[in-house]
Amino acid sequence: MNKFLLLLTLFSIALYSCTKKPPQGSPDVVTKSVTFPEKAASFTIYEVNIRQHTPEGTINAFAKDLPRLKELGIKMLWIMPVQPIGVKNRKLPLGSYYSIKNYSEVNSEFGTVEDFSNLVSKIHELGMYIILDWVPNHTAWDHPWIDAHPEYYAQDGKGNIVYEADWDDIALLDHTNPGTRAAMIAEMKNWVTKFDIDGFRCDHAGHEIPLYFWEEARAAIDPVKDIFWLAEWDGARMHLDFDATYAWELLHLTNDVAKGKSNANDIANWIDKDIKEYGRKPFRMTMITNHDENSWNGTEFERYGDGYQTFATFIFTAYGMPMLYSGQEVALHKRLRFFAKDTVDWSDPLKVQPFYQKLVALHSSNRALWCGEYGGMTHRINAKDPNVYAFQRTKDNNKVIGIINFSKKPQEFHLADSSATGKFQDYFTGESYELSMSKGIPLKPWQYLVFVR
Repeated sequence: MNKFLLLLTLFSIALYSCTKKPPQGSPDVVTKSVTFPEKAASFTIYEVNIRQHTPEGTINAFAKDLPRLKELGIKMLWIMPVQPIGVKNRKLPLGSYYSIKNYSEVNSEFGTVEDFSNLVSKIHELGMYIILDWVPNHTAWDHPWIDAHPEYYAQDGKGNIVYEADWDDIALLDHTNPGTRAAMIAEMKNWVTKFDIDGFRCDHAGHEIPLYFWEEARAAIDPVKDIFWLAEWDGARMHLDFDATYAWELLHLTNDVAKGKSNANDIANWIDKDIKEYGRKPFRMTMITNHDENSWNGTEFERYGDGYQTFATFIFTAYGMPMLYSGQEVALHKRLRFFAKDTVDWSDPLKVQPFYQKLVALHSSNRALWCGEYGGMTHRINAKDPNVYAFQRTKDNNKVIGIINFSKKPQEFHLADSSATGKFQDYFTGESYELSMSKGIPLKPWQYLVFVR
C-alpha cells in the first residue's frame, strides 16, 4: 500500500470514529453539565444576617430555618461575614461584620468551624447553594497582618496605615502589593476547599481594588470548583471577572420614584441604558432592600410606603436577578441595628410571605424572567406615561407581561405594542383582562398586574 492510500485509510477510520454515534445508554455519552452563571439564572438570592435572624444569633439556630427558606423557593443563600470581628476601635457594642479580625476562623458568637461546615452540608442536602460575604478591601486593626505584614496595608506619606472615610474601625489594604493579593487569595481558596462553599459576594469589589486582583483570584480558585462570583459594585467592567453586579443605581431610582422625584419614564430609560452598557450576558442583582439600605436609609415601608409590593413585583419580573433580605418576606418593619443585637420579628403582621413565595416561584419557573442571556429582553409596551410602566419579556415559548402603576393615584394603562394583545389572567388574583390597542385598563394606586403565558 502506498503512502497516499495509507493516509487515506487512516483518515477514514478517524472520521468514522468521530461521527459514529454510541448506542443509547453507553457510558461514552457525555452530557454537558450546567455551570455558573447559567446554573443561577433562575435563582433568587437570599441575604442572611446571622446575628439578627434568630434570637440566639447563631449558625445552628439559623440552620433550623433552612426548610422554610427552601419552601419559600430560595436557591442561593448569601451569608454575611461569619469571621471574628475586631475589638480594637470596634463600633460598639458588637462591632461590624465587615471589620474582620481573622479570615480563617468563625466568630465564636455565631458558633464554631464545625457549625459552619455542618450548615454548608445541610444547605447542599436541600439542593441549595451558599455564597459567603467576603471582605477584601480592609481588615480590623487587630488582624495579625497589622503587625506581621504592615506592607499589606495602604499607608500615608508618614508610613501610617490609613482607613476609609468615617470607617475608623477598619484598616485599608493595598492590593497593588503582590504579597497582599497572594495572602488574600489563599484565604479565599481555603473557604472553597475546606468548607465547599459555592461562591463569594465580594464587598467593595471595585473600591481601591485593581481588577487584576480578581483576575488572579479567579485563576487560582476557579480550577478548584465552579463557583458564583457576585460583586458589590456597579460597573460594566466588573463583568470581566464577575458573574453578577449590584444594580445600585436602580435601587436609588426606585426610592426616588416612590417619593415622586422620578417616574416610570426614568425607570424605562434606566433599563434601556443598562442593557446598552452591560449587554445581555451579565446578571444585575436587583433589590428593594439589603443590610445597608435597611439600617442606614430605612425599611421598604419607610421608603416605598403603600407601594412596597409594587416595587418588589417590579424587581422580580422586569429586570435582573432578584434578592431578598432576612425578614423582608415577613414585612420587617424596623431598621435593624448594625452594631448591636436586634432580632428580626417573624410574626409577619401583613401576611406577605405567600406574596413573596409566589414571586420567587414565578421567577424560578418562567424562563422569560431568567437572568442575563438566559431570560427575555425587557421591552416597554405602553406609551411614555410618566406614571405607568408596562413591559413584555419572551423566551422560547414563555411570555410575561407586567403592568405597574408607579403612583399613589389611579391611572390608566394604554397598550402601544400590538404583539402584546390578547386575553390574560393576572398571576396574583386570577382576574381576567384583555389587552387591546383600542381600550385602556384602569389601575388603582400602586396596582401591579402580571400576565404569564
